[in-house]
Amino acid sequence: MKEHSFDVAIIGGGPAGSTCGSLLMKYNPGLRVVILEREQFPRDHVGESQLPPIGTVLHEMGCWDKIERAGFPIKVGATYRWGQTTDLWNFEFVPFGDLKAEARPARFEGQRTKTAFQVDRAQYDKILLDHAKEMGCRVREETTVRQVQREGDRVTGLLLGDGTTITARHYVDCSGHTGVLRRAMGVEVDQASSLQNIAIWDYWQNAEWAVNIGVGGTRVQVMSLGYGWIWFIPMGPTRTSIGLVVPASYYKQSGKRPADLYLEAIQSDPVIAPLISNATSEGKLATTKDWSFVSDRLVGENWFLAGESAGFADPILAAGMTLAHSAGRDVAYTILALDRRDFEPEWLRERYDDTHRRRIQQHIRFADFWYTANGCFTDLKDFTAKIAEDAGLKMDPDRAWQWLGTGGFVDEEAATPGIGGYNLTAVKEISGAFLDVPPAWEINDKNLFDLNLEGAERIWIASLANGRITRHRCYRRGDKLLPNNGYYHMLISILKGGNTFEHMQRTIEANARSANASSEQLQALLSGLLESLEAMVQDGWVKVGRDPAKPGMPRVFINDHSIVQQNREATPGSAAVGSS
Repeated sequence: MKEHSFDVAIIGGGPAGSTCGSLLMKYNPGLRVVILEREQFPRDHVGESQLPPIGTVLHEMGCWDKIERAGFPIKVGATYRWGQTTDLWNFEFVPFGDLKAEARPARFEGQRTKTAFQVDRAQYDKILLDHAKEMGCRVREETTVRQVQREGDRVTGLLLGDGTTITARHYVDCSGHTGVLRRAMGVEVDQASSLQNIAIWDYWQNAEWAVNIGVGGTRVQVMSLGYGWIWFIPMGPTRTSIGLVVPASYYKQSGKRPADLYLEAIQSDPVIAPLISNATSEGKLATTKDWSFVSDRLVGENWFLAGESAGFADPILAAGMTLAHSAGRDVAYTILALDRRDFEPEWLRERYDDTHRRRIQQHIRFADFWYTANGCFTDLKDFTAKIAEDAGLKMDPDRAWQWLGTGGFVDEEAATPGIGGYNLTAVKEISGAFLDVPPAWEINDKNLFDLNLEGAERIWIASLANGRITRHRCYRRGDKLLPNNGYYHMLISILKGGNTFEHMQRTIEANARSANASSEQLQALLSGLLESLEAMVQDGWVKVGRDPAKPGMPRVFINDHSIVQQNREATPGSAAVGSS
């Protein structure tokens, strides 16, 4: 019986399952945790491009160094043909010119905390699953869950393909789009976006990198077409993932086979075609639908949904693995808190459900903005009004389009405001690139900042660190949150004492002096506070004004250098070598 009875049973050994299992064992090594994986690793899996928040999770799991030693390309950013122009423009996580060439393998510090990886999922997922095993998880590969046994909303066991039954106190569904527990427990899904696309992809050997940056760094390529877009993601020195995303309706109307549609797109694209001129396809063409959705609920009496079983956001933002890792981490923290009886079980479950559903919806919403902002998808602009209406807002298409790219930046878990894995500065610059106008900041030239908490209620939210959930007070008004911690707490305290820019400046400088902050620390503090203030303005927590008799805030420029610039290379797509 001991071989089949566990504290936690995790279905699926991908990033969500491995993250959950590793953190459970890290913070409570006495737990009996089993991971049930249907396939034998290594195995290919689509979704290779990451965002920087994953690095922090990998570091907490204790396996960032293992991933770094695998030699995956460093994702510095991306090159886009997107928006209102057919020109190429580049986005980088580190401001242009600031990334230093450094030897690899490196440590998770400095600039490497701001970059990401582009990974070969066959290798990456195996490293993660092996790490979970080293941490103490019982891992069973090539193990299928044939039936979920239940009583009401409680899971009582998992009948496996070999006829044995696994029982546990907690069950976690990390089975991806299969949604083993989700389907068994009758959880419906909300197709949160009207965009219905399909993805067609293959892996290529010996494709050229579009650009080499520093040591092992590059940008992914995202190329808009008149009917879809192409991704180009180097995953190692010789292997590249290349995919095509098109509306499902276009695929049906084209009458073409997926292989023909795919090859026609990549071989005719002026950026991608030169990169694959000497490359060879591995002949592993695959297709899938990528219809964004979020599950109606993510928790039950003794079960959780994480990763793609909980929801899916369009791959344009490369958000899939970020959502998977963050959900796996969150579920582990929730189970640990439940076992310790730190807080009311109902609050812990509701907190995970609310937080992660909102996180998925936020990614979906920002992905919708990317599509509607694309000059090649002009027919979708009217669709933005429908997106806004679904969120309870009555807007015309132009106002709805602007709303999609602004507002909703405050996230209770994020150190600084942002959306879809991008901080607020990045969102501003990306939106500006879409519009071909300089990024607009509401706080520019203003000098009066009035805190607006009218109609807000105070609720509990959580922060997660070192295996513990800590509760903080938070203001909530409608679907907008204002945490009373971190930068937001500082700003709330400052604005309660005075509403002028002069008062803010004096208070911040006094706090920095008392803390003996270095110039670098002061700059980081100012950047975080300015981004947070802008988010509070965008979300209606601060009202701004201008007194002509008083000095105004200087025009905001968070970084010394832009993170978005037009690509001026003479031959788009040709290989370039250098450091940035």
